[in-house]
Amino acid sequence: MTGNYRRIATEEAWAIPEQMEAMRRLSESGSTDPDFALWRVLLGDSVPSKTVMRRLLDVGPERLAGMDEQGVDMQLLLLTSPGPQMFDADAGAELATLANDRLAEAIRAHPTRFAGLAAIAPQDPWRAVREIERAMTRLRLNGIVVNSHIDGEYLDELKYWPILEAAAELEAPIYIHPRAPSRAMAQPYAKYHLEDAIWGFQAEAGLHGIRLIMSGVFDRYPKLRIVLGHMGEGIPYWLHRVDYMHRASAGSQMAADRGIEWRPKLKLRPSDYFRQNFLITTSGVNYSPVLEFCLRELGADNIMWAIDYPYQQAADATAFLDAAPIPDEDKHKIYHRNAERVFRIRSQFERPA
Repeated sequence: MTGNYRRIATEEAWAIPEQMEAMRRLSESGSTDPDFALWRVLLGDSVPSKTVMRRLLDVGPERLAGMDEQGVDMQLLLLTSPGPQMFDADAGAELATLANDRLAEAIRAHPTRFAGLAAIAPQDPWRAVREIERAMTRLRLNGIVVNSHIDGEYLDELKYWPILEAAAELEAPIYIHPRAPSRAMAQPYAKYHLEDAIWGFQAEAGLHGIRLIMSGVFDRYPKLRIVLGHMGEGIPYWLHRVDYMHRASAGSQMAADRGIEWRPKLKLRPSDYFRQNFLITTSGVNYSPVLEFCLRELGADNIMWAIDYPYQQAADATAFLDAAPIPDEDKHKIYHRNAERVFRIRSQFERPA
């Protein structure tokens, strides 16, 4: 443990060379996927782009030295977005398997410094289920990462519910990481390049979270846990309005009178599901007023610290939480205790098995 807190960063990107080479080939093929508005920059020859690529590919000396310098005890590694979801089902599933094997190797090499979330290719739900089972039971990884939409579809669609069921049964939290909006959603974001982290990422991932809540999936799988980064992708700010509009009866009654299904009936308020089934991380939002608001809305047990390395700076994230005007007990929960509990990471007091 470094200083007064054990610091576990819970949204830290990494990559494998095969993934980057496949992305480069797809980029050079002229793909019009909105994700390439950013990735053609990241795959470029500028010094900043090459630095990001080098840091993504490194799970050894450079990454560890940076962690030591900034007082980061552990990183929870996520295969960088959009991961296997950029490719067809076969290529995506093969990439996920390879990446998860490499991730398990990195964790075995540095078991006190790295934990990790399994990549899957939800394009093929049943293969994704088998990979979840392998990753959680054989590789002993700490959960799952899904890079939001699957070619414009979301996990609330019934064909993806086997993934949600497997995650719930194995108590594997699903981290929904953003990607650029789908082709159907992206056009208004194209001007000024709003499709990436400046606005499109949170709009797209926030939509995914709301769709899951409204689908009724948490009534079916109450043990399912979803993690959203970037202080909840805007959802905490909107919970009051979402609850109000959800209970407003005029639209639903008019739709029922016309034989139209408005929304599935839920047992609880939307905000109840968000507080019971979701956790958020601080990744990329190093701003105390937002943290204090989320603490009031969600409680300290539902927030985890993250950096979003190498896309954001560890020094900023550490200085932000160290200085946040919140109780020290809450800082311990956010820095490490919630991550230990949710991702089943061994605490600093536990002996290795």
